[in-house]
Amino acid sequence: MIKIGIIGVGTVGEAVVKNLKKNKEIIKARAGKEIKVVKGVVRDLNKKRDINIPLTTDYKEVTQDPEIDIVVELMGGVESAYKVVKDALIHKKAVVTANKALLAYHRFELQKLASTPFGYEASVAGGIPIIKALRDGLSANDIIEIKGIINGTCNYILSEMKKGRDYQEVLKEAQKLGYAEANPTFDVGGYDAAHKLLILASIAYNIDAKPEDILIEGIENINLMDIEFAKEFGYEIKLLGIAKKIDNKIELRVHPTLIKKEEMIAKVDGVMNAVSVIGDTVGETMYYGPGAGGDATASAVISDIIEIARGIKAPMLGFKLPLNKNYKLKEIDEIESKYYLRIATKDKVGVLNKITNVLAKHNISIETFLQKPKDNFAKLLFSTHKCKEKEIKKAIKEIEAFDFVLKPINYIRIEE
Repeated sequence: MIKIGIIGVGTVGEAVVKNLKKNKEIIKARAGKEIKVVKGVVRDLNKKRDINIPLTTDYKEVTQDPEIDIVVELMGGVESAYKVVKDALIHKKAVVTANKALLAYHRFELQKLASTPFGYEASVAGGIPIIKALRDGLSANDIIEIKGIINGTCNYILSEMKKGRDYQEVLKEAQKLGYAEANPTFDVGGYDAAHKLLILASIAYNIDAKPEDILIEGIENINLMDIEFAKEFGYEIKLLGIAKKIDNKIELRVHPTLIKKEEMIAKVDGVMNAVSVIGDTVGETMYYGPGAGGDATASAVISDIIEIARGIKAPMLGFKLPLNKNYKLKEIDEIESKYYLRIATKDKVGVLNKITNVLAKHNISIETFLQKPKDNFAKLLFSTHKCKEKEIKKAIKEIEAFDFVLKPINYIRIEE
């Protein structure tokens, strides 16, 4: 028998307990052993729960119990979770976690400590088995690019905005439906997706970057004018996590992105997640499914438990030896992309000429242009050819200094 201790018995923890019980026989047949949750750690013992397992408030009763084989960490957070997981590994427990924030900051430290199996399938894209696909199924490949919709909240909001609905209206609805938290910044600001992207990039490139090191932008400034431009020019707007290998440098970025509507990933709407991986041997593979929710996340947690019960111990981040290629993180200012710009200006002669002169000065050429009259001012919508991040930022700063520019300029990267 494999004995499990769960630290953090909330929505996902309860779902793990229930699904282990519901599918007990098939799980036993697949794992080769019976799997039983013998203890849970919670903050409040008085809170009613729809499960019947022994509970405690002391995590050491799980991490240091010689009878427990696998510690499942579902408490969330970063430093407290790190302390708990570290204690479990020091006491030679196998660990399973769904905690992407923990791994975004401490995955390489935990890998050094992990002499026992360490599963984290549930940390990225919920029920989609993207970790095992990337680490094991695609292990023969040099990964060229990863591109993913890995936050269902943002995808839901942008999908609804395509119907002509306002951002704030849809955000309130997402909160009411439970897709977004009362404080939605972590999701709509792109941080949740960034944590997940960093985990995937570690498996693909063995690169140790932190959230502070990479480009992260959210969807808060997207409005219906941007959606209209996208539609008119054959694009969809998605919040994407993007990892790319260019020579010996790795681009890591999370931001709203204009992508051609013909692309498979552009067709993914609602709260669903999708990840595209391009390998040099296999080409492009796509992974689609629910990215959050108790049962979807529990499915991934239990898959790790079964793998450990079978006696399988894959290298945590997919590398048994150091990687000869010492990839460096590409500096944010050096990233190249096409851009869409939305500029609100006074409706007067000479405005367009001055803006295009500034863009030309920074070696930025215009690909498409639209002008949308709006009461007593104009909205100018541009898309550019490819240029560097540092050049577009310099140009934007210079254009915003003109007295005819009425608001900060909004810009979205174009991925083709």
